[in-house]
Amino acid sequence: MIDVLVVDDDFRVAEINAKYVGKVPGFRVAARAHSAAQALAAVERGGIDLVLLDHYLPDGTGLQLVHRMREQGHGTDVIMITAAGDVTTVQTAMRLGALHYLVKPFTFAALRVRLDSYAALRRTVDRVGGRGVAGQEQVDRIFGALRTAPAPSSPGLPSGHSEPTTDLICSVLHRANHSLSAHEVAAETGLSRSTAQRYLRHLEQAGRLSLSLKYGDTGRPEHRYAWVAP
Repeated sequence: MIDVLVVDDDFRVAEINAKYVGKVPGFRVAARAHSAAQALAAVERGGIDLVLLDHYLPDGTGLQLVHRMREQGHGTDVIMITAAGDVTTVQTAMRLGALHYLVKPFTFAALRVRLDSYAALRRTVDRVGGRGVAGQEQVDRIFGALRTAPAPSSPGLPSGHSEPTTDLICSVLHRANHSLSAHEVAAETGLSRSTAQRYLRHLEQAGRLSLSLKYGDTGRPEHRYAWVAP
């Protein structure tokens, strides 16, 4: 399990974000904090893998907290979740090593895409780490694990399709190193199989996915979908 510290000065927002985290398989909320001091104390106690960090805190900014964490040798991973959308703050977050930057307001699907890509990063690092020295291929895999697939623009989506759901499905297929069935995509995303099938069919028709058939001993062939690089 990936243990998450949720940091937001608004108790209600922190609770909502914590519930979102709890809905993503492989993640659990280890602690909540509503100030920089509380967050730093939680990191110092140990056991935190990832911090979901607001920028505007009552006793400082989120970036000041990250800077202090780094000065004290805490390499805990950080994803910024904030209403601060100015370029200077975004650039500073990047320079301090924030892995993602999610601007409020956001949907659960948008957060899940970032958490899933973070989990993929950890799995990739674990696989590569056992080899000691990483070659260029392994380095590319590590950096590529954090990329989130862009969703098609709104005009290209049929009625009843949303960009966050499309983004989520694209991200799952983008990270997979093999084709997936609608059932597998549904399990990965938390969507129903029928919803996953509807989005997969549209993405295949739009040229975003390739379709292959897997024949079993009996019954109809299984439809499997794979990401097509743009």
